[in-house]
Amino acid sequence: MTDSTTGTNSPTLDLGPHAQELARLVAGVTDEQLSGPTPCPEYQVRHLLGHLAGLAVAFRDAGRKDLGVTTDTSPQSALPDLAPGWREELPNVLAELAEAWRDPAAWTGMTRAGGVDLPGEIAGLVATDELVVHGWDLARATGQRYDPDPAALRVCHDFLAASVDDPDRGAIFGPVVTVGPEASLLARAVGLSGRDPEWAPHP
Repeated sequence: MTDSTTGTNSPTLDLGPHAQELARLVAGVTDEQLSGPTPCPEYQVRHLLGHLAGLAVAFRDAGRKDLGVTTDTSPQSALPDLAPGWREELPNVLAELAEAWRDPAAWTGMTRAGGVDLPGEIAGLVATDELVVHGWDLARATGQRYDPDPAALRVCHDFLAASVDDPDRGAIFGPVVTVGPEASLLARAVGLSGRDPEWAPHP
């Protein structure tokens, strides 16, 4: 990302507002919903929450350049699940992730996440995409209102739009789900991620 006032690479996105929205969604999940379906076919709500917790830690540490087990583990290595104390811990690590990416150094140089080495700026974009799209997953699965941070949503949409013609896209995202021209930016981002914006837990 380039700061238009300086012409230098520096963060232009504060993940804090979106982390707060995710924390609100987490607080709204009931124990009865943990075994419910999500837009991710292999995940129940509990697995989605476990995935969010894992990626929050991984991208927090990627932003800090604190590389090790948390940044080396592939998210496909095992089905994620919830640890004891997740209701308190997940909002905490989301806040820590946001704080890590407020440091300009997070967006520069190289880092690692999911066992993949990548530039800091790209890692920040991937983190944003993960948080926005999985926030939608969680809101849909649990019947909650979803108000993603507008700046984070725009970054997520543009990141996904840029991936449409990438030959490696299929290894990360499903086929694009086309939406109408009147669709919201969120619906367009969801479609670009390979999800049906009309998904509901019970048809």
